Amino acid sequence: MDRLLTNIAKHISLTEEETVLLTSLVTSKNLAKKTLLLEANQDCRYLSYVDSGALRSYFIDKDGKESTIMFAIADWWITDMYCYLNKKPAMMHIETIEQSTVFQLSRDNFDRLLETVPKFEKFFRILMQNAYTREQLRVMENLSLTAEERYHSFLMKYPQIVKQVTQKQIASYLGITPEFLSTLRKVKG
Repeated sequence: MDRLLTNIAKHISLTEEETVLLTSLVTSKNLAKKTLLLEANQDCRYLSYVDSGALRSYFIDKDGKESTIMFAIADWWITDMYCYLNKKPAMMHIETIEQSTVFQLSRDNFDRLLETVPKFEKFFRILMQNAYTREQLRVMENLSLTAEERYHSFLMKYPQIVKQVTQKQIASYLGITPEFLSTLRKVKG
């Protein structure tokens, strides 16, 4: 819980009473490697904070091809945000890459938290602004950079993630085949 409170303290200060309320509204889950935290078409009822471990969200198209949407490591947040906020069935899967611990905030408790402690509006606005900016930059890179440039950008931006995920998962995130990624890695040594 300390890491979660430190994460929040980066953007807002909580009183002791507000901290007690927050801790009463989140639940903790310990998850084994390869556990599905969320499946497509399932109700998307939780926003998850990664206390330890690593997760990925991915989409499976009609042909069964997996595309990694995002990774989340310790001190990151993850959900199918569109579906969480709009109370829709999930469009993607979220799976643990390694043994993980998450703190979850249900949609009802999220709403309660925002109503009871208005400064959480600011906290979640900042998180969503950062996420939107990161995704916009990713789309721009996908449109303007070569696969090799996208790979090197990924390595520079996310050195910790590289240590926790497979090359196949990185290839899926970059929109290239694992074989092509292997070739890129061999060329660059």
